[in-house]
Amino acid sequence: MSNLINTTLLIIGGGPGGYVAAIRAGQLGIPTVLVEGASLGGTCLNIGCIPSKALIHVAEKFHALQGYDKHSALGIQVSSPTLDLERSVAWKDAIVKKLTTGVGALLKKNKVTVVQGWAHIIDGKTVDVDPVAKGKAGAPQRIRCEHLLLATGSEPVALPFMPFGGSVISSTEALSPKTLPASLAVVGGGYIGLELGTAYRKLGVKVDVIEAQDRVLPAYDAELVKPVHAALKTLGVGLHLQTQVLGLAEDGKGVRIQPAKGAEQILAAQQILVAVGRKPRSRGFGLSSLMLDMNGLAVRIDDRCHTSMNGVWAIGDLTGEPMLAHRAMAQGECVAEQIAGLTRRFMPAAIPAVCFTDPEVVTAGLSPQQAAADGLDTVEGVFPLAANGRAMTLESSDGFVRVVARRDNHLIIGWQAVGRGVSEFSASFAQSIEMGACLEDVAHTIHAHPTQSEAIQEAALRALGQAVHI
Repeated sequence: MSNLINTTLLIIGGGPGGYVAAIRAGQLGIPTVLVEGASLGGTCLNIGCIPSKALIHVAEKFHALQGYDKHSALGIQVSSPTLDLERSVAWKDAIVKKLTTGVGALLKKNKVTVVQGWAHIIDGKTVDVDPVAKGKAGAPQRIRCEHLLLATGSEPVALPFMPFGGSVISSTEALSPKTLPASLAVVGGGYIGLELGTAYRKLGVKVDVIEAQDRVLPAYDAELVKPVHAALKTLGVGLHLQTQVLGLAEDGKGVRIQPAKGAEQILAAQQILVAVGRKPRSRGFGLSSLMLDMNGLAVRIDDRCHTSMNGVWAIGDLTGEPMLAHRAMAQGECVAEQIAGLTRRFMPAAIPAVCFTDPEVVTAGLSPQQAAADGLDTVEGVFPLAANGRAMTLESSDGFVRVVARRDNHLIIGWQAVGRGVSEFSASFAQSIEMGACLEDVAHTIHAHPTQSEAIQEAALRALGQAVHI
């Protein structure tokens, strides 16, 4: 084949895992080709993490201005705000473009060859790339490699009885609205549904959330969820818990729902956002030809991110939960360094997770319930943000910080927090666990005053029975 490319490392997928692996490989002098069929940055930069946080910020600003008409405690009075949705979406898109352009520049700087097109695996060393993504017809580009890294990410899960289309949308469409619906039914009370549902409600949309479990954010423990639940009720979000979705209403203007206790009913909604989860993108590019060991739709990997085939690696959402961009990035670096001959394992002590609701939720390591299930004898320290001066000045005193440590040696094994802005605690949480910190290490570290992060120190002090401010 005349258009054959030979390389050491071939990466399929230009999302956070793929592009970070490519940049790190380039830094290490590894000849690298990155294949991406859509836009560099993957779901995270284009239709996930970044645009959702931009939309959340717009919604928070708009909602705050509306609130100042009603809440005079701060002494601020404004007239009712208006929203230029087209301009808001354009601002969000500009951030996305700046970041994705930056990724392209970094890849070029590190001498990574980017091939725009859709990959199809021939075998563990050979991939054909269909160039139609550039609008070019013609023969596929063949690439041969010594190492193949699969980083194809994930995609929204569709309901078979209510597929995407028309009034039924996924998070992708919800992040780039042309107009706002008068009402939105969110199917799924996990972090994606609540983040977007909260944003839409703050923008003035009537929002109802339908969740099959007995609480929203069922993946988190009940105490963490309580402030989120209360905030949703205050916002006027309708919560339909322990309720099943049966399908679209006959006229398409709502959904048929079945509460655990009660008769089937119609929940009216102009749009229906299905946010019941994501699944590994493991089909459509010839993965089955490799006959890899799988966990359902996810590729099974070991602690080096290696698959069951020699020379084939996999990272990120393709390998299953937790589906987090920062996990994929860390795995990408791990693979690149191994290919360069370095000794690496992907064995993090903790991977932080954040839910950008209002209030935010952040976790790292084990919850008290998880620790108990593992048979660990633990001690906990909980510090309420209501006792934190900086939180009071930010009108964000709902929530708390909790630390979980072993009782025998005070080794910290978990952190949880709920409150406004606590997503920024994630680095401190993960770092303390990764470095093997004990309660005394955190308790005796001077935290700046006045900051919300003082609650981290206070939680550790409280676990030791030495709390000062409560």
